Amino acid sequence: MAEEQKLQMEREEVAVHGDLLEAIFCHVPLVHLLPACDVSKFWNRAVSSSLRHFNRPKPWFIVHTQRSRPPYAIATYAYDPRSNLWLKIHHQTPIQHVSNLRSAHSTLLYMLSPSKFSFSFDPLHLKWHSVDPPRVWRTDPIVAVLGHHVVVAGGAFDFEDDPLAVEVYNLKTRSWDTCQSMPAALRHSAAPTWLSTAANENKMLVMEKSSGVGYSFDPNSKIWYGPYDLRPDGGIYSSVIGFCGDRLILVGLVGEPEKVTDVKLWEFSGEELEFREQIGVMPEGMLKKMIGEGMRVSSIGMCSTGDFLFLHNPEDPAEVVVCEIVGEGAYQWRSVKNAVDSDESRLAERVIFTCSAVGLGDMRRAFGSERRSFTVLNR
Repeated sequence: MAEEQKLQMEREEVAVHGDLLEAIFCHVPLVHLLPACDVSKFWNRAVSSSLRHFNRPKPWFIVHTQRSRPPYAIATYAYDPRSNLWLKIHHQTPIQHVSNLRSAHSTLLYMLSPSKFSFSFDPLHLKWHSVDPPRVWRTDPIVAVLGHHVVVAGGAFDFEDDPLAVEVYNLKTRSWDTCQSMPAALRHSAAPTWLSTAANENKMLVMEKSSGVGYSFDPNSKIWYGPYDLRPDGGIYSSVIGFCGDRLILVGLVGEPEKVTDVKLWEFSGEELEFREQIGVMPEGMLKKMIGEGMRVSSIGMCSTGDFLFLHNPEDPAEVVVCEIVGEGAYQWRSVKNAVDSDESRLAERVIFTCSAVGLGDMRRAFGSERRSFTVLNR
């Protein structure tokens, strides 16, 4: 009987031409493709081919909320541009509370207390590393992962400790090293409130949002370089930076906080971070949605990875503007309503934004570990 069922399934699979099945799978949300892979080898190959040739996985924009009262519950929502859907990510094993949940750049989450430093940088934050805290106590530092280095910079009290102190945790040796302090010019702005951070495998860049003055840090030499002038337009009053692949992208607000005239994108290249070209302008309709009802934008929030930029107004993050770089000088813009509504934002002490390149392998690990499950939201 089992053999007959197997033959019947194979006949039905053959009846659906491979190309047609692949085309069908390109419309199926990533979260639902994992069960399809387990139907048969034929379906598994069709799913893999569909993801390679028809509709590739795209980075997720992820919103984390943390309640202000015990047990400091964390809720997580993700927007998948490939399927144009919001998902709620359920934590089967709650994240152990150490302190306030934070993120200093696109892909990293961390919590820092006087007794423990916990951080996670895998796409779905399935694994958390908990280590001794850095030697210098900090309230709001810059934190970034560069290869096997975790950099913790600035954010210290200006009493006994150096407010510009830099320490690096080596994931291989599991030890802390003290490095050259941040440049003295950043003494009054050495925290994420005033600095924008971009990091890749080899270096970390920090830039003053208001002035556009930037510096880079090499974790191997433990030395800072700069300053760099990252202000390509005199009309910019606030800007942020991020890596899209190997490209450093700057997003600038042009005009005034009460009257934003444009949101423009520029690219920088080379070791000296030379201005290359203006590469895009946010469409007027998207700009109005991002500004929201407050009609004021003092800064812009950005998460970036791969070919995607996710932009929002930190003072009113009800709308998320998505920019996909699809080719040289070619962009696709869209906007989506934030799945975390204003009522939930008010209940949460913190709302943190990250983004991650999530693939089928990450989904399988999430299900296999029984640490995550997913619900598609109808909003």
